[in-house]
Amino acid sequence: MSIKTKLSMIMSISVLFILLLNITLNYYTTQENLQRDSEVKMVMAATQIAITVQQTEFSSSYVDGLFGDMLKDVSIEAARVLDPDINNITNGQLVELSKELGVAHISLLVKTKDDVVVARSSANEEIGLSTKNWGYWHTAFLELFEHGEVRSVTKGQRSENFWSGPFEFSTSNPDMIYKWGYYYDGKRNYIIDPYIQNSTFKDYVKVTSPDTVVQETLKANPHILEVTGINPDTFGNQYMREDGSDDVHYKLYNRPITFGTYHYGKLDQDMEAVRDAVSTGENVVLVDTIQGKKVLKSFIPIDYEDKPTNVIGVVMDYEAISSVMREQMISLVAISLVLLEIVIFGSYIVAGYFTKPIQSILRTVNDVADGHFDRRLEVTSRDELGQLAGRINAMTRNLGHYTSQLKQMVEENQSVKEYLESIINQTADAIHTTDTHERVISVNNAFEQLYGWKANEVIGQKLELVPPSKLDEERDRLRRLREGERLPPVETVRMRKDGSLIEVSISTSLVRDEQGQVTSMISVSRDVTERNRIEELLRRSEKLNTVGQLAAGVAHEIRNPLTTLRGFLQLQQQTQSVNADHIDLMLSELDRINLIVSEFLILAKPQAIHFQERDVRGILRDVISFLDSQAHLYGVEVKLDFSPEPALVHCEENQLKQVFINLLKNAFEAMPDGGTVTITLKRPGGDHVLITIQDEGHGIPEELMPHLGEPFITNKETGTGLGLMVSQRIIQGHQGTLEIESKSGVGTKISIVLPAARRQSDMEATSNDE
Repeated sequence: MSIKTKLSMIMSISVLFILLLNITLNYYTTQENLQRDSEVKMVMAATQIAITVQQTEFSSSYVDGLFGDMLKDVSIEAARVLDPDINNITNGQLVELSKELGVAHISLLVKTKDDVVVARSSANEEIGLSTKNWGYWHTAFLELFEHGEVRSVTKGQRSENFWSGPFEFSTSNPDMIYKWGYYYDGKRNYIIDPYIQNSTFKDYVKVTSPDTVVQETLKANPHILEVTGINPDTFGNQYMREDGSDDVHYKLYNRPITFGTYHYGKLDQDMEAVRDAVSTGENVVLVDTIQGKKVLKSFIPIDYEDKPTNVIGVVMDYEAISSVMREQMISLVAISLVLLEIVIFGSYIVAGYFTKPIQSILRTVNDVADGHFDRRLEVTSRDELGQLAGRINAMTRNLGHYTSQLKQMVEENQSVKEYLESIINQTADAIHTTDTHERVISVNNAFEQLYGWKANEVIGQKLELVPPSKLDEERDRLRRLREGERLPPVETVRMRKDGSLIEVSISTSLVRDEQGQVTSMISVSRDVTERNRIEELLRRSEKLNTVGQLAAGVAHEIRNPLTTLRGFLQLQQQTQSVNADHIDLMLSELDRINLIVSEFLILAKPQAIHFQERDVRGILRDVISFLDSQAHLYGVEVKLDFSPEPALVHCEENQLKQVFINLLKNAFEAMPDGGTVTITLKRPGGDHVLITIQDEGHGIPEELMPHLGEPFITNKETGTGLGLMVSQRIIQGHQGTLEIESKSGVGTKISIVLPAARRQSDMEATSNDE
């Protein structure tokens, strides 16, 4: 594909991208504006309906007051006619009286132990009716009986000796709406309750409901599908059905749907929206698909003076927005296609004008790429292309100069390479290089002599130098190297070509490129078979010397108790009697012999060691808890000074506990009159853990200091010196050190240094530094 075509395509694609971006922005902006306009229309419709509701409530209140005054007059007239004792009144009297006074019915309510019930009535269905669950109606009855007036109930009409509740559905006849009046003058044992039937349910709803306005709103706005009056207190309760009906909350004041219909509803979603609208006082708008139709739903909170917030739900068909969006999108796409065609044609012409000098430059660059550095471009302008031609001419001159220099440097590098290869081949250590897949790249002469392979046999191959028993150890060592650890040379065994094993000291280094990635590994092997043989002879000689010293010490230490035992046994043989005191002494001497032999066995018998990562602070706390009673016995106080960060080491926990027990018991026994033992734990530098144990005892004599750790060297009367020897042996096995500082009469300080276990985060930090 030519530059001219590419340039034309780039320009066309750029314009296409801009047009698509413009269409997208217009689409979402228009959609948002249309949705906002729809929301405004929905709010206006809801506000108009809310005003109608408020007006109908004013009218209803006026009518309610007129009927309340009438019921009061009826009640006073009934009180004049009826006997003060309800037992002297019959239901038939009430039927005649209600006809005479022009009301639907008259009931008489009496107060029982825990209720107010209808005792007499001109309507049989009312007799025996309980009012306990009537809410504020029941409260009004109790206050009439007690005070002769209603004090706490704000609903209805109140006056002296009289209270009238609002229009409401009848409990005994839920399909009818009545107006009740309640009169009690304190001169009788009942409340007089005359009531009138206002109208059927449908007729009363027509008077008090804004349904007419709702219907007119739906006609004027065809895209509005539904308007719903919602009571937030009962909407979505457990008795409400999906269509908004409710058999429990059917009263005028507690119906979930106060007016309108509820056909486009999703109950759970709408409940959440109603709660948000009431709590925030803001409109809540949802876009949803209901009954296969995409709709825009708005829940608008309406506040009336001195009344709880109500919510009006308005559902609009989203097609009103979608149709406008489709028309606008068709127009935008048509305009964009015309503009794109104009741009494609124009860009092709413009691209041809700019690509002519580029083609000339391309021909010259191809010649230079073929090695013809004498080619030059003719510079005819001072614009960017003219500057590019001038820089290409300079580049070709420099390339010719640099090419000659590179040839000279290659010859010099070849000479240095040959010199280095000569040095590597003359060294006594075996050197071989492998790539990241462990394939051999190069070997020197010492490698061929040590392992038996020739260079042409191993180059490009993976060698099996590591015996199967050492594979896991080698993989771990290479892993640690790749993670950035600096590892010292390791002594191990390797296999020769003939399968024999050889003891070697191996050090491995990684070769990294400029980006820090590992490209190869260099391994240097040194034969240590002869050196190890000599060191083994020296160790055996040292062990024999140590065994001789231990044997002599054990023989000397055991001889004294044995002499005592022999003397007591001979004495008892001569006297032919057993002395209890002699037996106790002999048992004590036998215990001493057993102690010497046990500690000697600890030194002589190999122990099973399982190293694990542990926090030294926890080990020390366990030991202190174990020795707490012994410390109290000696009157010793133990003070701790631990660093807050973890002190992790690789150790055999029981062996470290044995060391700390031995050292702390020595400290306690050095202070027979009591004192303080201070234990300090620190991490100096982070690579080591330092533990110090400081007592205030009598100290160690200066002449014994050079011999500490030798068997049977001790300043205790019953000691053997083997405990300190065992402790030193354990600390050495943990790659640590144990040092003792003491001054007679002042105290002793023991310092233990152990290598800290490295955390993964520390290893990663070291790798990044490298």
